[in-house]
Amino acid sequence: MEAAVKDELCRMVDEYATDEALNGLLKAFIREKENDDAMWSEMTRTTHQMLGGDSPLLDRHAALTELIVLLLDIVDDLQDRDSPQRPWMTGDPAMTLNAVLVMFAAILGSCGRDVAPRIASLLARSIDGQQADIAGTVTTEEQYFNMVASKSGALVELAVYMGYALVDGIDPAHLATLDQLAVCAGIVSQIENDARDVLRLDYKNDIIHRKRTLPILFLLEDSHAEYPELDSYYAGGISQEAFRMNQPALVQYVRDSGCIEYCKVVQALYKDKASELYALLPPLEEPWAGRFRDLFVPDYEAAV
Repeated sequence: MEAAVKDELCRMVDEYATDEALNGLLKAFIREKENDDAMWSEMTRTTHQMLGGDSPLLDRHAALTELIVLLLDIVDDLQDRDSPQRPWMTGDPAMTLNAVLVMFAAILGSCGRDVAPRIASLLARSIDGQQADIAGTVTTEEQYFNMVASKSGALVELAVYMGYALVDGIDPAHLATLDQLAVCAGIVSQIENDARDVLRLDYKNDIIHRKRTLPILFLLEDSHAEYPELDSYYAGGISQEAFRMNQPALVQYVRDSGCIEYCKVVQALYKDKASELYALLPPLEEPWAGRFRDLFVPDYEAAV
């Protein structure tokens, strides 16, 4: 995380969290966020700069992007309970909830009236996708892609919007293209995460939580014949504890099933679409345009 972005985040905390303990807790969350790849603020910054922007508000917008994503990461961990080492999971849950409320207040107070409606719309869209995910309403690939376009695509679109919102005179058609490209990138990234998560040998494996991600939907099509324990587990016929006893065998089945290769094929389709959209954009400022392409049209491998 760039120093300017961290400084802006700390400034927001100091302004909106006047209680000493709450202030310290939020700054601990920010320090934890520093350990992650701060690509979200980089998306905002790169979008702005490749469009020729030089707004003095860029650091604030980049920090807001990081703050919004941090807030959603915390809520996601509170829902899934699968990241027990994170500081927002190890302390008093009531304090963590207050910290989340302060983060909402800081976002509302710092974003400005001109961008607030779009931020609210994209945030609500991402939450809708998260709700579909945790409610277990996804049973088909079409529903999966709709969920991911909302849950992940809206967040990448938000990061892009926070960059171009500070640049005047951009053709609305080009902004719409950037929005579509961002959603494609969000879907590619989510498939990357989902393909990696079904190969985990720990509690964070999505199968353990009975999720229905793209690779899992692929698995469930034939598991009744090839791995009936999976069907039984999703139907509630096997306890989580009993199912986890054979997790190494499950992961080997996943590796042999072809689901990871299928994810790579689908990713390639969305990467091709992102490349096509990028080609529709006007000449952009370098070197930021090259960095934008690296961020949004990356050469992903679905699993390692």
